[in-house]
Amino acid sequence: MKLNIARNALSNLCGALVPAIVALGTVPLVVRELGDASYGVYSLVTAIVGYFAVIDINVTAGSIKYIAQFNARRDQARIDETVFFGLSVYALLGLLGALALFAGAGFFVTRLFEVPAALEAEAVATLRLAALGFFLGQLQSYLNSIPQALMRYDVSSRIEMLFGTGVPLLTVGVLMLGYGLFEVILVRVLASAVNCLILWRWIRRLLPQLAWRRPGAAVRRDLLGFSGYAFLSHFATMSYAYADKLIIGALVGVTGLAYFTVASTLANRVLGLSYRLSGVFFPAASALAALGELEHLKRLYLKANRYVVFINASVLVLVAVFSYEILYYWMAPRFARAGQVILAVMALSQFIDSLTSLPSLVNDGMGHPRWSGMFALARAAFGLLVVYLGVAGWGIDGAAWGHLLASGLLTCAFVVAVHGRTVPARLGELVRGAYVPGMAGVAVVALAAHLGNRLFDGGPLDLALLVLLSSGLLLAYGSLFVIEKGDRGLAWARVKGLLSVRKTV
Repeated sequence: MKLNIARNALSNLCGALVPAIVALGTVPLVVRELGDASYGVYSLVTAIVGYFAVIDINVTAGSIKYIAQFNARRDQARIDETVFFGLSVYALLGLLGALALFAGAGFFVTRLFEVPAALEAEAVATLRLAALGFFLGQLQSYLNSIPQALMRYDVSSRIEMLFGTGVPLLTVGVLMLGYGLFEVILVRVLASAVNCLILWRWIRRLLPQLAWRRPGAAVRRDLLGFSGYAFLSHFATMSYAYADKLIIGALVGVTGLAYFTVASTLANRVLGLSYRLSGVFFPAASALAALGELEHLKRLYLKANRYVVFINASVLVLVAVFSYEILYYWMAPRFARAGQVILAVMALSQFIDSLTSLPSLVNDGMGHPRWSGMFALARAAFGLLVVYLGVAGWGIDGAAWGHLLASGLLTCAFVVAVHGRTVPARLGELVRGAYVPGMAGVAVVALAAHLGNRLFDGGPLDLALLVLLSSGLLLAYGSLFVIEKGDRGLAWARVKGLLSVRKTV
């Protein structure tokens, strides 16, 4: 079965990379136009809407698994049942969440969180508008998963790039025309509606024989059974992802929330990009498991871990070592002073979390969502506790340290638990084949970059030279000691092929 893992992984990465660059580039403009307090309110609104996504029972995960499985077996009838069952579920969830958000907007803004009185009316109106965006977002999330289940990440990524770049640019345009927070959310709601229409058009192209079919008892049972445990993982992840902002909004206020959000968003965006390389393994593992090709899956899994761990470790070095300088030149000195520690610590926390990405995707693809669901729930419960204690005792820095503590303990427990049990590779094979080759050299480069940053502090030129030198060392090490010989030869052959084509032209 031809899965095109590398092509799909790169497509999925590009679908996040280009929008991330545009989004991060527009953050300073958005903060400047809205102001620190209003940007904090914007962060609070998005956090509340995001937190409501915990009602999602994660039928998306089950749909990806079973659509990939049915597609591998060419079972069109089961694909039809799965698609329309998923659409029905997400339409209902979106409607329930939207109604709850609309009805509770006043309570959230005026009673639960610390929002300045001058911003309360706009915040309530904005949150009520965002309720419609929640409904559309639930449909969009499910529709986006269908091309991915069919291993057509090129389709989902092109659409994501279009809207992921267009929406931030439209946001800046709206603000520069003199509009405010309400209009920013309006742009996002309209974009979600158009996104859903385009996705549905593509789905009809990819599945030309798709027809409405009432889901049978077997399909409903399988999807809900798988999604029941997957829901635990989704519930825990969504709760944990937004709870820190809600805690900070309640205990510290919206200005402190703005500083934390800028730093943590940067860490999440940059370190989260590699998840897009890993994400294709869920439908791929589902298809390979359905065909009984476990040895093939194991080889792909170990190689992918080797590369992803090295990429994430390299990015961590550049973000953590130069955290102050990044915030200083990207945002402003006040953000650098308030967010330096947060950015470095959250980047490290994200790196540790990334070690669970491939294991959990393969674990779920093999049909064992119970493991990832229970560990995600434990991580969220423990994480919320230590983040709350951290904020109560040390403010926004304490939130970052709480994240790091939870990531370290629960990641170790999960990685040890699943290897050799639900993931077809032993822990020793993973450590020797993936962790050691990547992390050993990166640790040396990290130390050198840190010392260089301490010794040579001459401004933007010194910073640029240090970043280029560090990046060059990481690239050289990866090329020589991380990339496998066969892949290195294949990559070089493709480079020469491109050069020869250009020369001929």
